[in-house]
Amino acid sequence: MLTLKMLRDDPEFVIRKLAVKHFDARELVEKINALDERRRSLQQQLDACLAEQKKAAALIGGYMKAGDKAAAEAAKAEVTSLKNESTRLSEESESNKQELESLIVLLPNIPCDLVPEGRTAEDNLIVKRGNDIPDLGPGALPHWELAKKLDIIDFDLGVKITGAGFPVYKGKGAKLQRALINFFLDCNTAAGYLEVEPPVMVNEASGFGTGQLPDKEGQMYHANLDNFYMVPTAEVPVTNIFRDEILAEKDFPQKLTAYTPCFRREAGSYGKDVRGLNRLHQFDKVEIVRVEKPENSYAALDEMVAHVEGIVNKLGLPYRILRLCGGDMSFTSAITYDFELYSAAQGRWLEISSVSNFESYQANRLHLRYKDADGKTQLCHTLNGSSLALPRVVATLLENCQKDGHVIIPEVLRPYTGFDAI
Repeated sequence: MLTLKMLRDDPEFVIRKLAVKHFDARELVEKINALDERRRSLQQQLDACLAEQKKAAALIGGYMKAGDKAAAEAAKAEVTSLKNESTRLSEESESNKQELESLIVLLPNIPCDLVPEGRTAEDNLIVKRGNDIPDLGPGALPHWELAKKLDIIDFDLGVKITGAGFPVYKGKGAKLQRALINFFLDCNTAAGYLEVEPPVMVNEASGFGTGQLPDKEGQMYHANLDNFYMVPTAEVPVTNIFRDEILAEKDFPQKLTAYTPCFRREAGSYGKDVRGLNRLHQFDKVEIVRVEKPENSYAALDEMVAHVEGIVNKLGLPYRILRLCGGDMSFTSAITYDFELYSAAQGRWLEISSVSNFESYQANRLHLRYKDADGKTQLCHTLNGSSLALPRVVATLLENCQKDGHVIIPEVLRPYTGFDAI
């Protein structure tokens, strides 16, 4: 969430930078600044009114003591009038505040200067590639056919139990899921991330704090009776651990990791892009979250990107890293790097991780601050990344590692699976 000071001090900068995200902010910024000007005027009027009220009230006792009943009654009438006016100003000020808050959250985060121009995913910048794309030869199967043949994932059974986008993992398929989760968590904790196990339902304040609400309300599963939301990512509950906190210098950096199932209503229903594990309503993911002082957040971002790359390299799967263009970035991000794996059987790249720096955008919504060396309260920076999302990792692993109708398990996973092939 942008600050009123930023919008007031340099509105043209905000408008120009948000245009990189293809967001036309002019009308909204102008309306917010007009409301902010009215807010400050109302506060001045209210302060003056309360001061006059206090002054008039102080005179009443003196008039009564002097026996000047008429002057006392006039002062009382003035106090009543001023009380009514201060009540009116307070109510208008509160209404103004609520309207301001409802509008300012509609503005996305400002992209940093490293974000390339562009409108769609085709405009993203490829910054690195790694590992060779395997030549599977004729007869290679996409993962949904291979999984059915090996009887390790049952998509039809998931439809029966729940609906499309809710697969059932069986036998070695289920154990592969568990192995990947443990492997990812072990990689993260070895890198200094504290493992936590958060709730998978969050309240409205948590969804607002990380920016899912109100922007992505339609994409989240909602338990209406309790007004809870199923988490779309562990980023939401883990980052909200720090909501309404003031950290000390000694508390940095904060590095956490968590595994959760994730729930998203956004999954489509048709076409190759959503076949099998390509896009699901429920999936498993391991997340890393960091809270940093502003001057350290971009070094932390580089560390997180390198960390995720290290995990992908251990799996030996072909990957590329992209810096997202303005038009393809999320509402809350200042900069995002996506990791994609190449699916050799499908002949396409599949996203498996996003690593983002939100700068102070989430911290402002979360009221997440720290005391600097001078004792001044400042907003923290928050970052998060998938480390990693399982479905497309499993999809590319099954497809790229297939040989003679079997799947050869990457060596690094064998201590976790207990088998070397499916």
